[in-house]
Amino acid sequence: MEKDKPTFIIRGNFTKDDKYRKWISDVKVRFKQSQIKASIRVNTSMLEFYWNLGRDIVNLKAEEIWGSSVIQQLSLDLRDEFPGVKGLSYTNMKYVSQWYRFYNQHLANRQQVVGEIEMPQVFGLVPWGHHIHIIAKCHSIDEAIFYINKTVEGNWSRKRMDDEIASNLYASQGTALNNFSDRLPLPQGNLANEILKDPYRFDFLSMTKGYSEKQLEDALAHNISRFLLELGKGFAYVGRQMELRMPNGQSFFPDMIFYHIKLKCYVVVELKIVDFIPEFAGKLNFYVSAADNLLKGEDDNPSIGLLICKSKDETIVKWSFQDINKPIGVASYELSQLVSQTLSDALPSIEDIENGIK
Repeated sequence: MEKDKPTFIIRGNFTKDDKYRKWISDVKVRFKQSQIKASIRVNTSMLEFYWNLGRDIVNLKAEEIWGSSVIQQLSLDLRDEFPGVKGLSYTNMKYVSQWYRFYNQHLANRQQVVGEIEMPQVFGLVPWGHHIHIIAKCHSIDEAIFYINKTVEGNWSRKRMDDEIASNLYASQGTALNNFSDRLPLPQGNLANEILKDPYRFDFLSMTKGYSEKQLEDALAHNISRFLLELGKGFAYVGRQMELRMPNGQSFFPDMIFYHIKLKCYVVVELKIVDFIPEFAGKLNFYVSAADNLLKGEDDNPSIGLLICKSKDETIVKWSFQDINKPIGVASYELSQLVSQTLSDALPSIEDIENGIK
């Protein structure tokens, strides 16, 4: 049979039943997992080579001994020996040196042994391109490790990671004012504190000046996927304006309700387009109590509340927490831009037209 000619594939006597479909599905999943594991091993091996090479450059004081062009010569010698291999360019060799120096110098400032520090295992789970951006944009090891862990946890693309660094997630994570340490047991209190941030950035919304709370809520619900990304990993959307009807017929409507998978609890979110006032904490406390009594299951942890408002005074918030018996956090939000006019605002009114005619 000639290879260049078309041919029929004879599959023989075969019937594709449900058992086979399940088996082939499992095989495909295992194959994909093996590919992922293989790519991780390749990435880890390459990064370990880079790490050790960077350590050599530092420990041997290569640039002091052989001059400032030693890295360029190193690149040339390696490419001569391994032609066609990527990652051996002069530019990349400079990144290798900078990458190791970044962690080496910061650890030295902490007065740790730095001569033979090993590459942390988690580094191997992050692509090299991510590492280059991290050392270029982060100012400390703690900040760099924070974004490395977040990248692994959320499987972030480089663009997503760059966006989070640009929004200063490291500084905002865990900064929302809250009473979790007093109202939640360990370790739930610490974890709850870590997942909240301040401010929340609603740059994905395009709001008009003078927008209402309902319009803000509508916009967030319409962009729920983006809102979930801003809230952070682990949040699952339950619903909005879920009616809480009392025995006397009176109804209340909490803005939005989520469930946090890692915390294993319901999260009631209230949105306010004005500055924080103490009354907001009392109402949110009421909604969290309702979630505990009506939504919380036997295996769930205590529900928490999150109030996102335009701005807040720290003293007022802390005083408001004094008589609150439910765990709540208070954060602010930011919008990147506001549209100055709606279409209806831009059109002349009937009065204007009549006045013009007169």
